[in-house]
Amino acid sequence: MARSTSPAMDGRPDRFSFSAFMLRQIQALIGFAIFLLLALCVAALATWNVADPSYSYATANLPTNVLGYSGAAFADLVMQFLGLASVVSMLPIVAWALALISGRCFSRIPARMGAWLAGSVLSSAVIGCFPPPLTWPIPNGIGGVVGDMILRFPALFVGAYPTGTFAMVVGCIFSLPTAWLMLFASGIVGHSDADEIEEDYVDTTSKARVVGDEDEEDESRWVALSGAVTHAWYMSQGRLRRLFGMGPRKRRQGDFESPYDFNDDEFGTLNEPVRAKTPMVRGERMEPSMEPRAASPRRIVAAPSLSVDDDDDDDNLPFDTDMPPRPADILPDDDDDEWMIRAPAKAAGKPEPRVVPAVTRPKPGARVEREAQGSFIRPEGFQLPSMHLLAEPKNVVRDSTLSADALEQNARMLEGVLEDFGVKGEIIHVRPGPVVTLYELEPAPGIKSSRVIGLADDIARSMSAIAARVAVVPGRNAIGIELPNQTRETVYLRELIASRDFEGSKAKLAMALGKTIGGEAVIADLAKMPHLLVAGTTGSGKSVAINTMILSLLYRMTPEQCRLIMIDPKMLELSVYDGIPHLLSPVVTDPKKAVVALKWTVREMEERYKKMSKIGVRNIDGFNTRVEQALSKGEAISRTVQTGFDRHTGEAMYETEEFDLSPMPYIVVIIDEMADLMMVAGKDIEGAVQRLAQMARAAGIHVIMATQRPSVDVITGTIKANFPTRISFQVTSKIDSRTILGEQGAEQLLGMGDMLYMAGGGRIQRVHGPFVSDVEVEEIVSYLKTQGSPQYLDAITADDDEDGDYGGGGGPAGTSNLSDSEDPYDQAVAIVLRDGKASTSYVQRRLGIGYNRAASLIERMEKEGIIGPANHAGKREILVPTEADILDR
Repeated sequence: MARSTSPAMDGRPDRFSFSAFMLRQIQALIGFAIFLLLALCVAALATWNVADPSYSYATANLPTNVLGYSGAAFADLVMQFLGLASVVSMLPIVAWALALISGRCFSRIPARMGAWLAGSVLSSAVIGCFPPPLTWPIPNGIGGVVGDMILRFPALFVGAYPTGTFAMVVGCIFSLPTAWLMLFASGIVGHSDADEIEEDYVDTTSKARVVGDEDEEDESRWVALSGAVTHAWYMSQGRLRRLFGMGPRKRRQGDFESPYDFNDDEFGTLNEPVRAKTPMVRGERMEPSMEPRAASPRRIVAAPSLSVDDDDDDDNLPFDTDMPPRPADILPDDDDDEWMIRAPAKAAGKPEPRVVPAVTRPKPGARVEREAQGSFIRPEGFQLPSMHLLAEPKNVVRDSTLSADALEQNARMLEGVLEDFGVKGEIIHVRPGPVVTLYELEPAPGIKSSRVIGLADDIARSMSAIAARVAVVPGRNAIGIELPNQTRETVYLRELIASRDFEGSKAKLAMALGKTIGGEAVIADLAKMPHLLVAGTTGSGKSVAINTMILSLLYRMTPEQCRLIMIDPKMLELSVYDGIPHLLSPVVTDPKKAVVALKWTVREMEERYKKMSKIGVRNIDGFNTRVEQALSKGEAISRTVQTGFDRHTGEAMYETEEFDLSPMPYIVVIIDEMADLMMVAGKDIEGAVQRLAQMARAAGIHVIMATQRPSVDVITGTIKANFPTRISFQVTSKIDSRTILGEQGAEQLLGMGDMLYMAGGGRIQRVHGPFVSDVEVEEIVSYLKTQGSPQYLDAITADDDEDGDYGGGGGPAGTSNLSDSEDPYDQAVAIVLRDGKASTSYVQRRLGIGYNRAASLIERMEKEGIIGPANHAGKREILVPTEADILDR
């Protein structure tokens, strides 16, 4: 008698094969997973509280559920719909989990699933027949909404909702089908004939094995275990070969050929079967393929059904006669009887994650460690302020809305909003930051960027955001959409000052501007700007930004390295710095003296240019380097100049001119409110600022100018042309934004330090400015005052009496100092020669006359050769000897 070796001939499941063993293990794992899920559901229902935030109850309180928000929402949803019947509905699921773990299988699975759903609905009706207790917190019955809906059908016959005895009768009627449905769903009742035949077959087979041959039974019981051990051995060999860089083992002649070969990849996937060396049957051949072999799936001929005599010794065969079932990757072809092996799928490249991880806080530098260690020896000389004077950043818990899932959901929502407005594209990157989150949109071909930028207000409305800023990402085919976070993170000045970026910066005048939208520190160099224009409305964070810039300079520069001139017409913002050693003059609060201070700065710039030209250097750094080299060598810097010719011999006369070997410090002029100065003396201020902006960079003089009125009469075209570096805080309109930056976007800022920083070249970057309180500023100023007293230069504001008056009109109180017997011109000449001061305002005050009349007197003196023409600073040289010159002679 012959038996067939084809796997298709045996319709009974092989419960002792390797695949069956693995299937049982997977079923057991699924059963345990269902048990774990049930445990979580029970925990959520056990800690259910109607006051927790959920779909039916909105509150700002934290949930008391052990599973948090998800558990509270799940428990509320189940209790609202099923009530206490939710516990009954879990019983069949418990039975399913036990069946999977024990290896049992059910028939008619769809019918049992339907019975479970119907039983859950009827159980809610049965439980709904019971009256709810007084403490029941839901307006529905204890059977939930579903139970109340089912109980409305009996009410159609009696005209009232079931209560009392009628409710008990209805509950008893519904309980019978409910119990049968639950038992059927659990698999306790409703077994099919196939299940009984299967169980009988297993029982008879096992009994035959026991009676026939106990050794064969023991062998069959351990087949699955041996297969698992063999599989683990092959897997370990593959891992070791990959670990030591060894290639696959070459098969030797006589080795056992496994029916299936496994790849040496990480998961040991089935590659393709190795055919046994059996004789080819006539009429069955390989189907030729016209495509290259590597590009087409491999086709093999189906294994023939071999007839083997019962008397043959199976142990002598080179393969097992009980062929295992074909793997899942081998599918029958629809056109013929051959088997087709699926080509191994190429490893799909892992998609690049859209959500970019947030940048961590800047790492502290070595200065923090040095200050933390302390020293018993008090250092000499000027000491920079310590870090502990600044407020330490707080450890803020990361906002839950910035999780990867939440950001991915927002990206999908933003794509939908853009598609609603006719903009097709894909969000390719999401970059969360401390204040805003940047969504990079890659638009579809044909989408104009101006169209997307014009939708900023509509995007903010659709995304329920305060504001949205849309701008093109430089150098990339992307449009950036910046949306504010629900919880704003405060940027502190201390973490920027203490960072390695600030400490290790090679900038001459480093200033900590803040953080980018990605959380990276922004350190700018004022020496390279070389001047800075700051604009923004009241309350946008402009004054705080000025304070952070000043403190950045004070934390790096000593008074010998950097000096400050502060002009504060508002008399509130910069007056706190009065008395620090870095000041060249007291804080200027009078607009008239501010003009004089700017003119002195222009003269200082010219003097520095003269010094640098004499020793042949191009900037302040070269001058200071030359001075340091001369001082270190003990030499003097001098040059020989020709002073004239000898009257007798006619030979040239030379003199040796020695220079002052004192290094020149940087000078930073800070103007807090430009609008007030422009109202007092617009032409003079604009001329001085223009001259400084054009020429002061090489001389080491830099200007920081701020205004809260960014209009064209304050920020003129001349000022904009000479201030390439600008910072714009929140403004009220697009016009103001275009006035400052040349484009819109500043009106979409959030305020409180949120700024747009435009460096040289027009590249705009969004920066979140750091916060520093008034208490911190006062403590730092108090510390600096203990380090030394300021050395003021009286010449900065000494000319106030000479050039400080800009109005026309009479003298003080409308009186005149003219004598009736003398000519006003003679009196004016006498005053000029006596005092040595020739200016219109000085003559006006001394004589008590109008400005126009005093100007005419000065012009007459110039025509008669008494005084010379006015220079760039408004000074006039007296050409005739004064009284002081006569007395000296």
